[in-house]
Amino acid sequence: MNYFSLKKATPRLRTSSSSTPTGPSNAYQNLEKTSVLQETRTFNETPVNARKCIHILTKILYLINQGEVLVAREATDCFFAMTKLFQSKDVVLRRMVYLGIKELSSIAEDVIIVTSSLTKDMTGKEDLYRAAAIRALCSITDHTMLQAVERYMKQCIVDKNAAVSCAALVSSLRLASTAGDVVKRWANEAQEALNSDNIMVQYHALGMLYHIRKADRLAVSKLVNKLTRGSLKSPYAVCMLIRIACKLIEEEDIPAEELSDSPLFTFIESCLRHKSEMVIYEAAHAIVNLKNTNPRMLSPAFSILQLFCSSPKATLRFAAVRTFNKVAMTHPAAVATCNLDLEGLITDSNRSVATLAITTLLKTGAESSVERLMKQISTFVAEISDEFKVVVVQAICALCTKYPRKHTVLMNFLSGMLREEGGLEYKTSIVDTIITIIEENVDAKESGLSHLCEFIEDCEHVSLAVRILHLLGKEGPFAATPSKYIRFIYNRVILESPIVRAAAVTALSQFGASCPALLGNILVLLGRCQMDPDDEVRDRATYYLSILNSERPELYKNYIIERENCSLALLEKSLSDHLNGDLETRFDISIVPKAAIVKAEVPNDVMLVTSSAPRPPKITREEESAARLALLPGIQVLGPIHRSTAPIQLTESETEYTVQCIKHIFAQHVVFQFDCLNTLSDQFLENVRVDLTLPEGFTARAVIPCPKLPYNELQTTFVIVEFPPDAASSIATFGATLRFAVKDCDPNTGEPDSEEGYDDEYMLEDLEVTVADQIQKTKKNNFQVAWDAADSEEWLQAEDTFVLSAVTTLQDAVNNIVKILGLGAANLSEKVPEGTHLHTLLCSGTFRGGAEVLVRAKLALSEGVTLNLTVRSTDQDVAELITAAIG
Repeated sequence: MNYFSLKKATPRLRTSSSSTPTGPSNAYQNLEKTSVLQETRTFNETPVNARKCIHILTKILYLINQGEVLVAREATDCFFAMTKLFQSKDVVLRRMVYLGIKELSSIAEDVIIVTSSLTKDMTGKEDLYRAAAIRALCSITDHTMLQAVERYMKQCIVDKNAAVSCAALVSSLRLASTAGDVVKRWANEAQEALNSDNIMVQYHALGMLYHIRKADRLAVSKLVNKLTRGSLKSPYAVCMLIRIACKLIEEEDIPAEELSDSPLFTFIESCLRHKSEMVIYEAAHAIVNLKNTNPRMLSPAFSILQLFCSSPKATLRFAAVRTFNKVAMTHPAAVATCNLDLEGLITDSNRSVATLAITTLLKTGAESSVERLMKQISTFVAEISDEFKVVVVQAICALCTKYPRKHTVLMNFLSGMLREEGGLEYKTSIVDTIITIIEENVDAKESGLSHLCEFIEDCEHVSLAVRILHLLGKEGPFAATPSKYIRFIYNRVILESPIVRAAAVTALSQFGASCPALLGNILVLLGRCQMDPDDEVRDRATYYLSILNSERPELYKNYIIERENCSLALLEKSLSDHLNGDLETRFDISIVPKAAIVKAEVPNDVMLVTSSAPRPPKITREEESAARLALLPGIQVLGPIHRSTAPIQLTESETEYTVQCIKHIFAQHVVFQFDCLNTLSDQFLENVRVDLTLPEGFTARAVIPCPKLPYNELQTTFVIVEFPPDAASSIATFGATLRFAVKDCDPNTGEPDSEEGYDDEYMLEDLEVTVADQIQKTKKNNFQVAWDAADSEEWLQAEDTFVLSAVTTLQDAVNNIVKILGLGAANLSEKVPEGTHLHTLLCSGTFRGGAEVLVRAKLALSEGVTLNLTVRSTDQDVAELITAAIG
């Protein structure tokens, strides 16, 4: 991108000795859109006043970049007025016009009118115009017009002027997302640009070549092998080549013993001796982040990072310590050897470096050094930005998991940080950490809940207050003294916004349902909430009062304590369908799939946030699949979806056809979704389907083929199969064959050469339907209460004892049981304390069709692992099936 500065002439003002000096001010701070747009009439004057027009264009660009919205009519009028400025020969004005065209191209109408003017500047002799004209032209060009300027773009890519060549390459990369087929034809020119002596041209050329070939793994491998044998002059290009090489290594999944002999790894290791510090760091960073490595491979990279820690350049020190921080949990022993260097950085003048050094030491240091490091970081934690405070909080979270006995010191430090000023992201990270500590350490529950109660007294963030109230409602009733939390919750009903008040009412109801001794007080408080001015708060209070007044424990359990986690997205869709259909029938909520809770993704990365763009919310597999499954004919008769499994690969990744399978489980059916990809550019497939070899008892109900499968396009075919009537026969293995009709086609256009083709088939890996596939995991807030309640005539029990010869530790046994059964662990029982020889795993779930399942697995470690498994379920066949699955 070209950067240039504009100097605004300012008159010299006389100031008296008594005048007070003022700070710097923004000349464009109080602009009004209407007045600025009226000033664009100046563009029509003859001759053009370049200085005045530059000033007006600057105002327009400032308004747009400050978020001011121009409607289509305003943008179009401004755009056409701007085109009059092409008659001026002023260089700065012309480049400002290019910037204006780029900004308005997505809003204004009929922008293609300037195509000829931009093409003229792009191919002219004035180099100052050409690069900017290319960028402006590509911003207004769509794939239908691109062929008209294709010849010019090819010439510009290989232009001797580096700025022109870079502009053409970068613009080509942007066009590749909308006109990929056209841009692919420019590969020869990009290859020629790769031989340029200019470091930026070489860098952008490599980026474009990789983007063109990234779908073809063989072509990428050839490109990398060719360039690793040569010598790229651009350090930026070498850094990109290192990243591409790492991606290839990860895709090949080369084992550690063979990795050292790989030419790709040899190239990355050789970059540790490059003359550019940037390349050296990139190579070291790449090596320490590779998966299959051993200490001998890591040693040179860690030595380089250790040297960077003592560099006089702050950027190198920061880069090294940030990398140490990132890999401290994956390579703790290697990072621990650098602890002396990290200790020296604690007092670094750059607070960012010091913060990362301390948090790295927290991750790798001994338990005895925790308090000393916490005291050191508390001396300057108030001086660092929120972004680095988040890094500190993440380190404390890792430390609590590593040293649970230090929870008191760490919790006190976190509560102090909560009371300080800070943004939502910073406060959220602290609350997340405290909640994690509470869930993973029973001893920390009381103090953690107390700290959170104090925080919500002055919490200004509604989302955090609601989340904490939800946690109090879930954990508070089972604390040692539940009554002490009631005051904090009811204060929210009195003092907070409607959203928080509604959450507080729900939390109060959970105390009433779970604590009989507090029920009378809770009923009084909920009665007061019925007079709340907000509808939602009043409705919730009335709803929970009616349930609690019924004195029916089963209602408490189903509607307050263990409310089923309904998929909100699918509930909304079902309600919308109901409103558009027959309103005489009642809405049945049982048709809405019960989705597992999806936790927000916590990045295990200390790299600072560089973009404020919000991430899309994470959704369940069931929600993701609902829209696609809804298009299948007759899918509604199958009922609500129970769960969708993770995709499994049925082919190798390098084969000519790749297929992955997702199993959508319903009450009595399974829908196999096969995602197919054709990697052969000279073949066009039709009538693509998967034939399954069905085990006894299963019945095929429908096969929905994929009509066409062009090159490199992911398409889907479905098979609907009915389960056997008995649950015991539902565990089975299916043979699978991909069948299709093949037509030869032109690799460039993708169109078949003729209508004639031939039938072919491709063998796929066998696929299984397991117990875990048919169970949706649930999480009981209080497992013991649910277990005791299941000791009734409605529930059936199966029990058996096993010797697990394949495992040697209790933790491995627990992991295997949870994986085989697909159940959700309760009360943190999935984690086995160190040094223990006895453990009890508690877990629960729902089998397809709605049968509830509770499992208690008692494990003992002697010479092997002995398992006593007790299963309680509302269906005897399901209880026996789960017991048999372990055997």
